[in-house]
Amino acid sequence: MKKVKVFIEKSEYGFSAYMDDTPLDYSCIGEGKTVEETIDDFNNSYSEMRSFYEEKGRHFEEIRYEFYYDTASFLEEYCKAFSLAGLERITGVSQTQLGHYLHGRRKPSAKTVARIQKGVEQFARDLTAVRFA
Repeated sequence: MKKVKVFIEKSEYGFSAYMDDTPLDYSCIGEGKTVEETIDDFNNSYSEMRSFYEEKGRHFEEIRYEFYYDTASFLEEYCKAFSLAGLERITGVSQTQLGHYLHGRRKPSAKTVARIQKGVEQFARDLTAVRFA
């Protein structure tokens, strides 16, 4: 089963999700006001595409897909849980830079994206290790 990247990005009306370029003969998208709505819409789009292919008697190639955020969408989605100051402590990227990415004034370099990714992954590992008495 092929693995396909699905990108989540901020859009004019909320968020959108779309498949990476693939050799598949179909593509799916999702839209919503929130990331959750967007993912649900994408999942529905995928199911509807499968049903359409079955109705037409065509082979539908099943895929496994994973969602990827662009930096601005991640910051938009998680700014309700993390302050920019907190993200600065987690990632080592300044609040000012994070604000520029959040508001679309700048795009982070690949090196900065990797730094944010590494910091968030380490924070997630730290959180999963927490046990309450």
